[in-house]
Amino acid sequence: MVFSKGVGYMLLATFLFTLMNVFVKLVSNIPAMEVIFFRSVISLIISFSFLRSQGVAVLGKNKKLLFLRGAAGAVALIMIFTTLQNIPLASAVTLQFLAPVFTTLLGIFLVKEKVRPLQFLFFALAFSGILLVKGFDPGLSGFYLLLGVGGALFSGIAYNIIRRLNINEHPLVIIFYFPLVTIPLTAWWVIRDWVQPAGAEWLYLILIGLLTQAAQYFMTRSYQMEELNKVASLNYISIIYALGFGYFVFEEVFSPVTYLGMALVLAGVVLNVQYKHKENRKMVKQ
Repeated sequence: MVFSKGVGYMLLATFLFTLMNVFVKLVSNIPAMEVIFFRSVISLIISFSFLRSQGVAVLGKNKKLLFLRGAAGAVALIMIFTTLQNIPLASAVTLQFLAPVFTTLLGIFLVKEKVRPLQFLFFALAFSGILLVKGFDPGLSGFYLLLGVGGALFSGIAYNIIRRLNINEHPLVIIFYFPLVTIPLTAWWVIRDWVQPAGAEWLYLILIGLLTQAAQYFMTRSYQMEELNKVASLNYISIIYALGFGYFVFEEVFSPVTYLGMALVLAGVVLNVQYKHKENRKMVKQ
């Protein structure tokens, strides 16, 4: 794989997001909205502190786009966590992996990126691997199916807005707007359904917030630096991370079909990144 800085940032971001999900799983008795609220408060404090210390305007330049990014990300997160709580994990995770597809497709219209027909084949290859790894629940209700797809769609919108902002905004300003919008949206649920964390759960909630902050920073830098259709599919790599954590932390075992799915995911991602690198080199030479 051609390992540019943007690619490296996305690989690190997906790893940190997966590690965050491990701690989310460890606090499964705490309502999803409360977990989202905690991570948003921590992210808001860190982003604000760093921006102030560096003398960067907290509210940024393009407030409209920044607010839309925060709103799209908040809606996506609420939808994703709701599906995680109400449908089988395999189905919820599979639906989340529609996000890179929406990111690429929306990028054609929102940021005018060109996607070659061969790239769609690579995306299909990676997503077929996801289906093999996680499977799909034929009994999934239409409501939660639409909610899961909606979460992936709003994630794609948020990532495209990041690309539109490009390098005109500090990455932490972009991240700052996410909790700025999410906290008011989740506060009512937290007050109504508050569950008191106990013991190590406080540490897990703090780690969820810290890992989210770091992951969002590197993801934002990746989307600012690289074309969406080059790095969006790297999100599929997180399934490899998730399987690794599942084996070592939760003692989950895999079937031969799972390993085949992993191979298809890696093949689709690697082929797409290499293809985009070759295309960019051709354009530079012209």
